[in-house]
Amino acid sequence: MAGTIGLGIAMHPFVRAWSKPNANSIIRLQGPPKPVFVYNNWSAYDELSDNVPQTEQLAMRELAEMVRLKKLGVELDYYVMDAFWFDLWGGYRTWHKTHWPNGPGKWLATCKANNIKPGMWFSTNLIATHSGRFLEVIPEWKDSLGTDPNIMCLFDGGYLPHLAGTLQIWYNKGVRLFKFDFAYFEAVTPAMKDKYTKEEVLEKNKVAFMAMLQSFRKKNPNVIITGYNGFGGNMENTYKPFDEKIDPRWLDTFDTLYCGDPRFSDVPMMNIWRSQDNYSDHQVSAYQAYGMPIRRIDNCAFMIGKTGTCYYRGIHCWKGMLILELARGGWMNVYHGNLELLDEANGKWFAKVQALYHPLQKLDTTVTFGAIPGARKPYGFKSKGPKGVLCTVVNPSQSIATIELPVRRPGKSKILYADGGFKPTIHGNKLTLSSEQLVVVGFDGYADAQYHLGIDDTINTPVAIDKIDSSITSIGKNVIEGQVNAPAGKSIRIIMQQYSADGFPYRSWPGAPPDGEKVSDFIHIKASQNGQDIPLHIEYDKVIWSGLSWAAGELKQGSFDANLPITIKCSTDEKGEMKLLAAVYAVSYASA
Repeated sequence: MAGTIGLGIAMHPFVRAWSKPNANSIIRLQGPPKPVFVYNNWSAYDELSDNVPQTEQLAMRELAEMVRLKKLGVELDYYVMDAFWFDLWGGYRTWHKTHWPNGPGKWLATCKANNIKPGMWFSTNLIATHSGRFLEVIPEWKDSLGTDPNIMCLFDGGYLPHLAGTLQIWYNKGVRLFKFDFAYFEAVTPAMKDKYTKEEVLEKNKVAFMAMLQSFRKKNPNVIITGYNGFGGNMENTYKPFDEKIDPRWLDTFDTLYCGDPRFSDVPMMNIWRSQDNYSDHQVSAYQAYGMPIRRIDNCAFMIGKTGTCYYRGIHCWKGMLILELARGGWMNVYHGNLELLDEANGKWFAKVQALYHPLQKLDTTVTFGAIPGARKPYGFKSKGPKGVLCTVVNPSQSIATIELPVRRPGKSKILYADGGFKPTIHGNKLTLSSEQLVVVGFDGYADAQYHLGIDDTINTPVAIDKIDSSITSIGKNVIEGQVNAPAGKSIRIIMQQYSADGFPYRSWPGAPPDGEKVSDFIHIKASQNGQDIPLHIEYDKVIWSGLSWAAGELKQGSFDANLPITIKCSTDEKGEMKLLAAVYAVSYASA
């Protein structure tokens, strides 16, 4: 190959400068200069765990929705065009010729006209998924193709210099946020395979990529660069000890790192959406332990929409999801999905929540308190401002709990928001809240009616919940069964979790949308009296791309005879031997 693009990566000037990292050449990043608000159109479409393509029509529809919400007061600074905007043979320089026949010009111009900064998604070096290649190897990339033909080497061949040039092309067209995903630093070309150890290959790929982004940022200092999959940290579960590290050099490369796509935690909950909140809460604590400043953790948790990637959630329990996304203190506030699902009233409420948390985010005072979220005990996020303190609290347990909030000499206090059902109470700095309930408490100047966010009555938390003695034991491989006596006038909640031989929760993966199997058809709860099944209310009856280690269900008051014992049977279709544990609770609701 001719020209600079054809040179091996070791010949490129920005790699030569970084072959032995020089501390004086590094731009010491502090992250975004202020909290930013980003719309990302992923989950309005989904080409990985669903078959909904990204098209110009869809992308422009969501841009119009952004403009509508901005007029209602919602802060939205950037619009990130997520994966698969590009043409198969375009090398990231040509947009999908079928879905974007006229290219991105209209989108870029409309963003500019509405004071919205464009952003774009790039795979770091992966070019194929389980469905096949999403990028073909153009001539400029051929000498970077790895021994694994699904990934590109970053330190050898023309791929990385070409990518650097591509970023500059899009920057020159107005793009100001670059999102990098799918990093595989084990990639090595056949020419380099026997020259370096695996550890040396990992390091050379990392250094080359860091150098490229450092050089790009130095030339274009007003960009935001975010890192997603492949840059460190455990994202698979919420029980593993916080014993990993984030390479600190990424903090001099990326403004923010994300801590995992929204999924359900290993903390079972009747309200499955609160379990999803719990996952992101846990991940923020994990990434803090890995060495990330809280303001630079992209919790990536707000995702509404109609596709499989967000479990066809729509806007179920979206208010708590928004509150927590802001309360966690990160300066990268990302909102995914179908914005048209938010009507005018929802848009105004969205703006009100931002107006409360945004000034507190700017102060960078947010800290976590209470238990680690995956520990199934109450926890929260505290932000201190000039007017007082704001505490956002979650009780992931199956009991009504009291937690002492980290507020010294509390003065005036007010519950600003609560999930519906149980009415939480605050006395001094002690908050009592229900099972699976989210509550926001303002102190002093924040205990004011102007900050009141109301009650989300789409959620109904128990006014009473008590564990029932039960003797549910194994009756065979991956099956447990037992009987309980139900107290009169109560509903019955059943929580079951499966564990592998190592004693940790085990996620079942019965497939992704649109063709996968519902987890409820794989992990089973059944209840009966006199051989007749009792109707069971469940919320885990979903096709879940990220897997699930538990099941939860309720027998509603009046659906069974309280004078007769109830037989409960739980099982899993996993082929390996699992340990199944179940607990049963008597539950009362205010509306019952």
